[in-house]
Amino acid sequence: MKPVIAVTVSRRSGWRIFPLMALNIWLAGGRPVRWQSNRDADLATVDAVVIGGGDDIAPTLYNGQVMPEVRLDPDRDALEAGIVREASRQDVPLLGICRGAQMLNVARGGRLYQDAYAFYGLENYKTVLPRKKVTITNNSTLRRILGVSELKVNALHSQSVSSLGQGLRVTGRDQSGMVQAIEDPGRRFAVGVQWHPEHLFYRAAHLNLFRALVAAARTKRDTPAEQMRWAG
Repeated sequence: MKPVIAVTVSRRSGWRIFPLMALNIWLAGGRPVRWQSNRDADLATVDAVVIGGGDDIAPTLYNGQVMPEVRLDPDRDALEAGIVREASRQDVPLLGICRGAQMLNVARGGRLYQDAYAFYGLENYKTVLPRKKVTITNNSTLRRILGVSELKVNALHSQSVSSLGQGLRVTGRDQSGMVQAIEDPGRRFAVGVQWHPEHLFYRAAHLNLFRALVAAARTKRDTPAEQMRWAG
């Protein structure tokens, strides 16, 4: 049976975001299921999780100041923060995409720049096309997955990682120095990317993220966390 991969989405925009995520997971050999804040989300029923993109994370989760023009979803924040923490505890493979990478960081105690472009002194531009260059850290899980040291990515975000959460390290930055990827080397698979690889599945490096997640999901099903710790 194909590994089951849960994808968290917004109740507002999940109808348009989930199908593309599902396509990537299907192409990678997995079986996608949709999770959102008004539905049950039980990690025991899946082999891996994708924390998807969408609305900004509430600044109150990392001692930031709430800006009135930012649209928030407290129910989704609570759902995904709980999933990240429990997935870390159970060593369930997890891929964070854009907001999901930020949630991986915040749920581990990290902080964000609410307006990353203002902090770096850049003009905020958004593009679904791969126009931003990111350099990947050598000897990282992400470098092994992507198979390249640099790649072009898209940009649909306004926030970015400022201080790192527990156990995480930066594994990708763009030309301005803005964090574009993080990971936990102490887990089976815990990777967050600031860009949206689901829009770039026609390029092998980006689809490789989903392939690696599905491969990790198979090991989770075949080798539970307790056996991994025993083997270590």
